[in-house]
Order: sequence, then C-alpha cells, then structure tokens
Amino acid sequence: MRILIADDDRVSRRLLEASLIKDGHEVILAEDGDRAWQTLQSDPAIPLAILDWNMPGLTGPEICQRARHIQQAEPSYLILLTSRDTREDIVSGLQAGANDYVTKPFDFDELRARVQVGERVVQLQKTLANRVRELEVALANVKMLQGLLPICLYCKKIRNDHNYWQQLDKYVVEHTDARFSHGICPECYENVVKPELKRYLASGGSPPESGG
Repeated sequence: MRILIADDDRVSRRLLEASLIKDGHEVILAEDGDRAWQTLQSDPAIPLAILDWNMPGLTGPEICQRARHIQQAEPSYLILLTSRDTREDIVSGLQAGANDYVTKPFDFDELRARVQVGERVVQLQKTLANRVRELEVALANVKMLQGLLPICLYCKKIRNDHNYWQQLDKYVVEHTDARFSHGICPECYENVVKPELKRYLASGGSPPESGG
C-alpha cells in the first residue's frame, strides 16, 4: 500500500520510512505540512497518510480538516503522530478528521498494528465503493425502462429516443440485459395459427409432419 509520511523531523521520517518499506509498503515523504497537503491534492487516491501534529506550514489536524472537506468515494485513512497525549488533544485530533492517533515516541509494533487496521478499512471502503458503482449502473439500466414509452396501438412497436420505431423485443434487448426466446401463446395459436393452417390445407398444402 502507498503511504504518505509527513514529518519535519528527519530522523523520525527516516525511521518510519524504513519500517514501512520493510513491511512491503510504498512510501511517499513530505517534510512539512504544505508539501503533504499538495501531495494529497495532486494524488487524492493515496490510501493512507501518517501526519505529524506540529510541522512548518499546515499542521496535521489542519490537513485532516481540509482532506475531509473533499468528497471522495474512497477517502484517505489519516493517522496523527504526536507527543500530545492528553484526552483533550486526542479528542481534538479525531474531531479534526483523523482516523487514528499515535503518540511519540511510538512503538513500531503498535504503529504496524494501526497501519494494518488502516489497510483493512481502506479495503472495505474500496469494496463498498465498487458495490455502489455496480448498484448505480444497475439502477441506471432499470431507469431506462421507466417513464412513458410511446407504443403503436396496432403493431406494438416502440418509439425510441431518436424518433425511430423499433420492435418491442429489439428495444428491450438494447436497453436491458433481457433476452427473448420466441414462441406462440395458446390464444394466438387458436386465433391465428389454426385458421392459417386450415386455409393452407384447404388450398392443397401438405399437412406438417408430427414429431416423434
């Protein structure tokens, strides 16, 4: 997973980078809040970011607030990294839009576990976004056959959006996933097929062979 690390402390930044690369992640570095925000804006699909609270330029909570104002189907998972550990600080960070909170000096095992939680949340968001897109496509297909459809009283053709008349079955096939298999209903057999068959036989035609 691609992870953005934003920390103005070079040592902390490199330690985080080495740990995450060791776990198989792709790491993007930013040394201040402004660069971190520019990175998230230019690449909003970054799934997870670890943001130091106090940095030159924008602070971690300020980045969280800005990120949450962007409407995204798959928002980034944001972890604040700070030495502040009071109840008020934690509440403030989470209210700013952070998903999680890690205090300095951080324990690598704890940070790894929190990143793994973020991975699961990101994957769930991705799965949910895909389901929503599938439902939107399905809903759009259903809506195509809703509303008023002009149909001929005699031949039962449908007038399409381009003012052309189409056979009903062709129109339905083009606008849905439905497919047709043709047959003859009992009423049409009695009223149409049998009279036609009688006229055919009366004119000297050969009777159809019965299937064995």
